[in-house]
Amino acid sequence: MDTIELVKKDKMKIQITKIFQGLLLCSLALALNSCANISSKHDATVSQTITYPSDVTLFLNQFKLILGDGSNVGVPTNFENKDYFFSTSADNHDWIVYKTPNGGNTHGTSNNTRTELAQSKKWTPTTGGKMTASCKVMNVSPTGDPRVAATHSVVIGQIHSADGHENEPFKLFYKKFPGHKKGSVFWNYEINTAGDDDNSGRWDYSYPVWGYDFSVVAKDEDTYPDEPQDGIELGEELTYEIHVKDGIMNLKFMSEGHETKTFTKNLITSEYTTKEDIPEQVQNLFVPIGQDGVERENAYKGQGLFFKLGSYNQTNGKDPAVNKVWCSGAETHGGDLQKQYADGNYAEVWFKSASIEVSKDAISNDGYFAANDGLSKKTVYPHEVIPIMDKFKMLLGDGTNVEDLVEYENEDFFYTVIDGTRRWVAYKTPNSGVTSKNSSNTRSELHEKREWTPEEGGRLTGSLKVMHVSTSGDARVAASYSTVIGQIHSGEGHENEPCKIFYKKFPGHEKGSVFWNYEINTAGDDNSGRWDYSSAVWGHDMSVVGESSTDFPEEPEDGVRLGEEFSYDINVYKGIMYLTFSREGYETVHFTKNLLKSDYTTSADIPVQTQNLFVPIGQDGVERPTAYAGELNYFKQGAYNQTNGKDPKSNMVWCSGADTYDGDIAKQYEHGDYTEVWFKDATIGLGVKPD
Repeated sequence: MDTIELVKKDKMKIQITKIFQGLLLCSLALALNSCANISSKHDATVSQTITYPSDVTLFLNQFKLILGDGSNVGVPTNFENKDYFFSTSADNHDWIVYKTPNGGNTHGTSNNTRTELAQSKKWTPTTGGKMTASCKVMNVSPTGDPRVAATHSVVIGQIHSADGHENEPFKLFYKKFPGHKKGSVFWNYEINTAGDDDNSGRWDYSYPVWGYDFSVVAKDEDTYPDEPQDGIELGEELTYEIHVKDGIMNLKFMSEGHETKTFTKNLITSEYTTKEDIPEQVQNLFVPIGQDGVERENAYKGQGLFFKLGSYNQTNGKDPAVNKVWCSGAETHGGDLQKQYADGNYAEVWFKSASIEVSKDAISNDGYFAANDGLSKKTVYPHEVIPIMDKFKMLLGDGTNVEDLVEYENEDFFYTVIDGTRRWVAYKTPNSGVTSKNSSNTRSELHEKREWTPEEGGRLTGSLKVMHVSTSGDARVAASYSTVIGQIHSGEGHENEPCKIFYKKFPGHEKGSVFWNYEINTAGDDNSGRWDYSSAVWGHDMSVVGESSTDFPEEPEDGVRLGEEFSYDINVYKGIMYLTFSREGYETVHFTKNLLKSDYTTSADIPVQTQNLFVPIGQDGVERPTAYAGELNYFKQGAYNQTNGKDPKSNMVWCSGADTYDGDIAKQYEHGDYTEVWFKDATIGLGVKPD
C-alpha cells in the first residue's frame, strides 16, 4: 500500500515536474519572443531615423532653400525632399545632394530651375564675406544644343546682387559635353549694366579654371570640342573659396591632382565702361545676340550681395532661337520630373562641407525673396512691359475683340515672356482662326484707337524679333511663310494700307527677309484692282517666290534670322512717310514716300514688279491722284499672319494653301502652322519733323 502510494506520488511528482518545465519553457519562449519584438521595433526605429542635410552641416541656418519646383522652403532645418534636397553617405562621408531637372518651375526671372541655397543676409563689397565649399558634380544634362554656351552645365556657387539689376559678379560653372569623360570648371563675371532701366545688354566674361571657359561651344549639333586634358570628371571632388574684402574678390580653386588656381577681381571699379572695353570673347559670344552693354563705373559698389550654393541647372528646354547663349533646347518631357530623372535630363551636385563668414554689418535679405518668390508664376501683363497698351484695342487669333488692354493677357495669343535677359510682349496667331471681315488672315494685332490724316501725321516705333512663321504653304505664293509686324491702315474709303512691314522666311533657310509694301489707294469705287509695291529692307522683296510649290529661292545673304532683333520707325509728318529700319551690325536703312500725291495714276506707271506679280491675277488698277490725302488712318502692330489655308488657285499672291487642321488652333501650334512675334519696346504718338 505504502509502496503503491509512493509510486503514485513519484509519478505525480514527475508529472508536476514536467508541467513546471513546460511552463518554464513557455515563459522563456514568450520572454524571448517579447525581446525579439522589442528588438525588431528598435531596429525599425533606427532604420527609419532620418539624417537631414542640416545634420550634416550646421551652416544651413544662414540660408533659405529654393527647390527645383520654384518654391522657397525657407531655412531648411530638419528638412529634406527626396526629389531635390537630401543627404547620403559615400566614401566614409555624409554629403548633401542638390538635384534639379532641365524643366520645372523657376525662381525669379530665370529661365533655369535650381535647387540652391540663397543667403538670408546681404553685405556690400566693402563690408565683405567669405564662403568655402567642397563638392562633386554627379550629373549634367546629356541633351541640348551644344552650340549654346549654357548647355550641359550647372552653376555650383554664386555671388548674387540683391539690388538694382540683381546681376551676378560671380558664377562658378561645371560643364561636360556628352561622351567626354572630363568636363570644364570656369567662373563668369557678369557686368552690372550702366543705367537703371534696361539690363538687356548685360553679358558675362568667363575665366577657365580647369578645362575651357564658357565661350567654347560646338560648331554644329552633332560634334563637340576636344575633351579638355586638365578637366574634372563627374564624381571628382573640388573645393572653392570666395573671399570678398575691401571691394576685392579673391578666388581659390583646389582639386587633388590638379593645379591650384587663384584669381582676383575688383568689384567696385569697372573695366568695361565703354564699348571699346568689351573683350573679344564677349564680342564673339554675346554681341551677335544684341547683348553689348557697358558697366557702370563703380561696378557693384554699394550694392547688397549674397552667396548662393547648390545645383543651378543651366540646361533648359527653351528654343535656342530665343537666345543662342542661354536657351538650350534640351529634353524636358513637358516638365515631367520623373521622366527627366529617368533619362538623365537633370543636374546633380553633392556637397561634403561648406562654411560661411559675413560681416556683423550684414543685413536682412528678405527684400530679394519678397521680390522673387513665386515671380515665375505671377502674371506680368503686356502693358507692364510696353506701357502704351492703353492707346490700342486688339483683335486676337480666335476673333476675340479686346477694347481695354490694361491688365489683360491671353495665354494663347498675347502674353509676356522672358528670353534670358529681359521681358517681351508676345503676339501669336495660327494660320487659320477667326479674322476681320475684309481679311483672309488671322491676327493677334494692336489697333490704334486714335485716327489721323496723313496731313496731321503720326509715329509708331517697334523693337522686335520674329520667333516663328508658318512652315507650311505654297512657295509660289508671295504671302506664304510671312507675317506683317506693323502697318498703317486706312479707316475710310477702300480701307487700304499705305504701309505694311513684313518678315518672311522660307522653310529650311536660316535667314529670312524684311520688306515693306505700299498698297495703292485705288481710283474709283472698285477696289478689286488694288496691288502692292514691295521694297526690300534686308533680303528679298515680296515678289521673290519659288518656281514650284516646294521649290525655294536662294537664301538671302543679308537676311534676318528668327530670333534676331531689329527695329522700325514709321513716321508720317505733313503727309510724307519716313521709314527707318535698324539692326545690329548693319547700316540703318531709310525710305521716304509721299502719301498725298500718287506715283501710279496711269497704267503706264505700274512698276515691272507689279506687272509680274499682280497683273497676271487681274489686279491692275491705278491710284487716285491724291493717294491717301484727307483719309483717316491708324497704326497696327503685332502678328498679322499672312499664311492662310486658302487654295492658291483662287489667288497666287495671297492664298497660301497652308496646313490649318480645320481651324484647330492647338494642332496648328503643335505642327508649326502659326506665326509668333516678340516686341521688347514700342512707342506711339504724333509725327515729328525728321532730322
